[in-house]
Amino acid sequence: MKKLELLAPAGDLEKLKIAVLYGADAVYLGGRQFSLRAGAGNFDDNEMLEGIKFAHSRNVKVYVAINIYAHNPDLEKLPSYLEFLARAGVDAVIASDPGVIDMTLRLQPGLPIHLSTQANTTNWASAAFWQRLGLQRVVLARELSLAEIKEIGARVDVELEAFVHGAMCMSYSGRCLLSNFLTGRDANRGDCAQSCRWRYYLVEEKRPGQYFPVEEDSRGTYFMSSKDLCLLDYIPQLAAAGVTSFKIEGRMKSIHYLATVVKTYRQALDCYLKNPAAYTVKPEWMDEITKVSHREYTTGFLLGDQGRTATVEPGQSSYTRRASFVGLVLGQDEATGRLVVEQRNNFKVGEELEALTPTGDNRQVKVQAIFDGETGEPMDVAPHPQQILQLSVDHPLPPMAMLRRIQ
Repeated sequence: MKKLELLAPAGDLEKLKIAVLYGADAVYLGGRQFSLRAGAGNFDDNEMLEGIKFAHSRNVKVYVAINIYAHNPDLEKLPSYLEFLARAGVDAVIASDPGVIDMTLRLQPGLPIHLSTQANTTNWASAAFWQRLGLQRVVLARELSLAEIKEIGARVDVELEAFVHGAMCMSYSGRCLLSNFLTGRDANRGDCAQSCRWRYYLVEEKRPGQYFPVEEDSRGTYFMSSKDLCLLDYIPQLAAAGVTSFKIEGRMKSIHYLATVVKTYRQALDCYLKNPAAYTVKPEWMDEITKVSHREYTTGFLLGDQGRTATVEPGQSSYTRRASFVGLVLGQDEATGRLVVEQRNNFKVGEELEALTPTGDNRQVKVQAIFDGETGEPMDVAPHPQQILQLSVDHPLPPMAMLRRIQ
């Protein structure tokens, strides 16, 4: 069996470390330029060097996105950036623009290239073309069915990567001009305003200020906000079809979202690799991924459903979640023996919280006491975001564990 990779997003340095600690085999990230997620924190040069060192010390690979569709001025700084990435030791770059790919092949021939999903590879001939050009991996378009992926896998000898979880774009392979038209922000150069997620109303010319809802029923009208992808059930089928890299979307998601989803898919992949024939989705995995903020889950186009029910979310562009992230464990104070926690949401003495840990089962903990991290003064409630606290709890917790309130 080919080695399977769990690939996680890293929107900034903190998220990179969370993804690594919670089980990713590789992470993908963007620098301050050339990346299609300008709204993510992204990495300056020093942060990228630190992130690569942290990941490589734990045998985790780092892929850097240079996947914008470049205009002429964008190319001026590309040669020096490619040189920096090569010297930094990144394991691959992710690109979609033929000009960017050509410059990378010519200027840094030793730097592996993964073809971005933005290039919308939907057939084996395209995958074979990129293979002949020298690319190491093709990130498949999300619009493919399982049967189409299987045929591509059978006819090419290039690595295949596929998205298995996260938000989906309503545009073909993510190429959209809606944000440009409505806000002037170019989605194809990394600055999408996510206009498809807004709530829209109808206004008639002679009735200014009078808003009519855009309604839906069994016959229409379906608007633009898509469901979220979840392919936990289909790991065996994807592996059999030739996919070796299982990709999670979400460079702009929270660390709680990232930790929860990465750990769940880590457990799923490990179970599959241990005994492929006996693989089945455990109820606790599905329960876990409903705790993070998400839209209704779907299999997208994987089962060949090209209709709107596969991707479009009926009703409002709404998220649901079953847990609130309230604190990140930083470590343990040597003098007091208490947990050192960075507060992320309100909680109080006496509360029963759930702890998500990098490995092992979730734990139930009771907050027995709260102390100000600077003064040591006791507190009844933790009201200030990112305040450093010390907690007395009934069970010890490892660094980077996450405290959350189940709703």
